[in-house]
Amino acid sequence: MFGLGLPEVLIIVVIILLLFGAKRLPEIGEGLGKTGREIRKSRGEKKAEKTQKEEEKKMPKGNLISDLKKEVEDIPGLKEVRTIKETTEKVKNLTRLLK
Repeated sequence: MFGLGLPEVLIIVVIILLLFGAKRLPEIGEGLGKTGREIRKSRGEKKAEKTQKEEEKKMPKGNLISDLKKEVEDIPGLKEVRTIKETTEKVKNLTRLLK
């Protein structure tokens, strides 16, 4: 433990006892425990974010335009609108020819 033996650790504990008193030691220990848990929690969140970013990098990325076209094709009623537009264009062309 950092090159400290049992006598050195006992001396440090006695000094801490004298500085803070026996009543404050449980509060200090609780605070240190909460701090340790928060540090572990933040490390875990950072690891999760890192693995998520790595997975996103591994996913194949398609062409943005082709992906958007696929999304647009899935809109309900779009095929009907396209057929109506095509027939109106045909009617416009026929009326132009008749004039």
